[in-house]
Amino acid sequence: MNKINVRFWILVSIVAISGFSQGMLLPLIAIIFEKNGVSPSLNGFNATALYIGILLVSPFMERPLRKYGYKPVIVWGGGLVAISLALFPLWKTFWFWFALRLLIGIGDHSLHFATQTWITSSSPAEKRGRNISLYGLFFGIGFAAGPLMTPLVTVTQSLPFIISSILCLIGWGFVFTLKNELPEQTVNLHSFLATITQFKQAFKYGWVAFLLPFTYGFLESCLNGSFPVYALRTNINVSNVSLVLSVFAVGSIITQLPLGMLSDQYGRRNVLIIVLLLGFLSFTMASFVEHSFIGLFIAFLFSGMVVGSTFSLGISFMTDLVPRFLLPTGNLLCGIFYSLGSLSGPIIGGLFIRFFQHVSFFYIISTMLLIVTFIIFAFAKKTEVRLEQQNS
Repeated sequence: MNKINVRFWILVSIVAISGFSQGMLLPLIAIIFEKNGVSPSLNGFNATALYIGILLVSPFMERPLRKYGYKPVIVWGGGLVAISLALFPLWKTFWFWFALRLLIGIGDHSLHFATQTWITSSSPAEKRGRNISLYGLFFGIGFAAGPLMTPLVTVTQSLPFIISSILCLIGWGFVFTLKNELPEQTVNLHSFLATITQFKQAFKYGWVAFLLPFTYGFLESCLNGSFPVYALRTNINVSNVSLVLSVFAVGSIITQLPLGMLSDQYGRRNVLIIVLLLGFLSFTMASFVEHSFIGLFIAFLFSGMVVGSTFSLGISFMTDLVPRFLLPTGNLLCGIFYSLGSLSGPIIGGLFIRFFQHVSFFYIISTMLLIVTFIIFAFAKKTEVRLEQQNS
């Protein structure tokens, strides 16, 4: 196995551990706060700290990556996550844990930004979808395994945090074996204004692709944050909610790699239009069978299989559209749009549940998927053609 392959598998393994820690924190802290009488609104607000951390650090990430390279940024981000996880048992207060989740958001984003950019920059075009899909697959497996740590809270509240911190340290150690590399150096970001200019350039080329991480963030947070509330208010069996949410994650894991490989063969735009349209149909179907466990189970499994890869396909699509020297900026914008989608999902979902009490919750998701499908159908081809003309 050559050095590039070894590096690739180390990077995706680190991402899996990061996904594990994120997947563990969401239900674990929610349960601990609920048992301690923290209100649901404050509980949800605490969960947003991770995404706030991502948004706060994003404008300042590109300069250190271009100056110091991929490895130092991954080491810094991974170390920050491991230390923050280890500090949770030290002091159980709302604002201390909010601050730690904020730091984990900063560390995780640093880690993901550097690994994502390293993989997209070094992947050949014919394997780009496959490699980014493996990246998404490993994160998904880690994220799905994270909640399995929740029952350990009955042994001691510190145990899940300690285990997760140790796993992060193990993955962190492997990063030191990698040889550092620098991204393509065709730009110099000497000022914050130069960074903003880079953002504008990358957005001009890849704005269609950035809709996809936004959509996935919105979908993921809406399902995990708002759907349980809708279930309580409409007498859907709440005990089945966690099962159908889990099967959505399983569906995305099953098809993550095949869809990435299909996008390499048949084109990112074509595959995206098909999966988004099928996602629209699956969530529309869910609105008709929402009081049937078997119906919801099938609808969520199928929807996970088709739209669960939206984030990784979006990164691959962005890499196709954005010039190579702008890839670090493009990856940063993917993270920003994912965070914006994750923050807006529960807010819009909550407002929808409040003001449209007699309309199925699933319509808000299916409508969004349909709108994004039309945008990609109408504008993505023009964007690809324009890029081809500029490259020729």
